[in-house]
Amino acid sequence: MTDQTKLTSIDAYLLSVTPEARTILANIRELIQRNVPDAQETISYQMPAFKRKRTFIYFAAFQKHIGIYPPIKHDEALLKELLPFRNDKGNLKFPLNQPIPYELIGRVATALAQDYG
Repeated sequence: MTDQTKLTSIDAYLLSVTPEARTILANIRELIQRNVPDAQETISYQMPAFKRKRTFIYFAAFQKHIGIYPPIKHDEALLKELLPFRNDKGNLKFPLNQPIPYELIGRVATALAQDYG
């Protein structure tokens, strides 16, 4: 994807990333749809996102990881499980060279929908 490309859909975003990242992001997309069925797809900050009343989760592919934003704030048990994946701002980074914890990401989507959606 070039900096000048304005994305208009998650499908367009998926076509702009590597096949490996595309598969992972498609799985995350399906998880969010399943866990938060009333959420609507959108593109925000040039990233795939889902919203209800407002945008509650963003996800994107990078060279070495998948990022999920914004940080979880209120679920202490979930925060402990996410500790290995949190960066200094609390956002989540899932390295591409490790198994992706899809079940955990599904719970993140549900928690973010409750907090922000």
